Amino acid sequence: MPEATEKPKVQKVDDYRWRIPRQGKMRTDGLVYADQKMLEDIMEKDMSLVQVANVACLPGIVGYSLAMPDIHWGYGFPIGGVAAFDLKEGVISPGGVGYDINCGVRLMRSNLKRDEVQPQMRKLIETIFHNIPSGVGSRRKDLKLSPSDELQVLTKGAAWAIEQGYGLPQDLDHIEDRGCIAGANPELLSKKALERGRPEIGTLGSGNHFVEIASVTEIFDQQAASVLGLEPDSITVMIHSGSRGLGHQICEDNLEIMLDAAQKYGIELPDPQLACAPIQSKEGQNYLSAMACAANFAFTNRQLMTHWVRQSFQQALGLKPEEIGLELVYDVCHNIAKIEEFTINGQRRKLCVHRKGATRAFPAHHPLIPKDYQSIGQPVLIPGDMGRYSFVLLGTEKAMAETFASTCHGAGRLMSRHQAVKVAKGRAIVREMEDRGILVRAPGKHTVVEEISEAYKDVADVVRVAHEAGISRKVAKLNPLAVLKG
Repeated sequence: MPEATEKPKVQKVDDYRWRIPRQGKMRTDGLVYADQKMLEDIMEKDMSLVQVANVACLPGIVGYSLAMPDIHWGYGFPIGGVAAFDLKEGVISPGGVGYDINCGVRLMRSNLKRDEVQPQMRKLIETIFHNIPSGVGSRRKDLKLSPSDELQVLTKGAAWAIEQGYGLPQDLDHIEDRGCIAGANPELLSKKALERGRPEIGTLGSGNHFVEIASVTEIFDQQAASVLGLEPDSITVMIHSGSRGLGHQICEDNLEIMLDAAQKYGIELPDPQLACAPIQSKEGQNYLSAMACAANFAFTNRQLMTHWVRQSFQQALGLKPEEIGLELVYDVCHNIAKIEEFTINGQRRKLCVHRKGATRAFPAHHPLIPKDYQSIGQPVLIPGDMGRYSFVLLGTEKAMAETFASTCHGAGRLMSRHQAVKVAKGRAIVREMEDRGILVRAPGKHTVVEEISEAYKDVADVVRVAHEAGISRKVAKLNPLAVLKG
């Protein structure tokens, strides 16, 4: 097995796939989705390929240790890492899910065209900024969860928000797992996790989280775009956020437990950040239940913000809800582990699939996607950086067969936040963005500077690799008009 400073050898499979051959204590090969230039950048800039190889050492891994084209260095697993584990012999690892459990994206479409909204864009983004708290430690003053309400959020997910009047019943049809992962048990959470979660519900958070108003600028698949309700020049809204401090604390709490569990069960770890426990162990089952609580919190969080986005459009534009038509296209998880069924060597097997900075990508006719999308496949939402564009794709049969129905989740960072601040020194980033026709609103300048476009890969390149490799297919391109940053 390579040492932490030794990058593994890579063999070309085709123009978009690269194999890390099994070596040392690896139990399987690694498989990286990238083009030549991307691979060279990955190998030059960080040690994420070592992390792909490290994941391949974990017990019970099935198939390849996978990396999507937005791969970069993460905690334990690389961000953009996917790995599936046998339920009897395999493990569950918090490092394979991440600190921001169910960090995810939802997309809304509207009846409005760009020219109708553009004159009121500044008023609109200011209204959203006023209605949705953002930034580090952001809290709501008008929604205070009681301890009993919080337990309902953690077990019911987005349905709780809709029961309270925050959204429409049909929203649930277009949320992954209908906005609730079963098996959540709040009794397993620490007092600190619960206390961190209560005041942060309905807030955007910080870092790369955002609310983005965009317009559809290009259609690649007219039939699929029509099914999704996406038309040229139509206005869309994308929300990117997760489980806030609650999810972070759940991860922190369980990493300590998992380090002890790995030793207890005799699991040799190539990296302590891959602390894990057998899926069927008490520690493994408890983590899955705690993780489900955080996932349900995140679904609820995005649902609440959806409600306030709809209100903001009504307030800023003076239109009725039916005139605006902000309908939910879909909501996807990024950081999650799920028990799912796949055909492996001709046999149906249940596996625990870790997706760390990766998106589920089920094909057409899969039973777990909405009825109205059965003919086209599951929507895949891929945000870019705040200065360029985002994409809507669909899941494919190839993803189902090759990547455990997984694909990329975003652009992927090229620079650390510290590096981005250095590069942006002396620049007026908000003014630069406005000169390009994109309004940016944030609680402070620091986050905007950290999130400059140069800090990310060009998401068009990432999406092209996923499309050409066949693990998802392009439907539409969205260009930002106004962005609320966390």
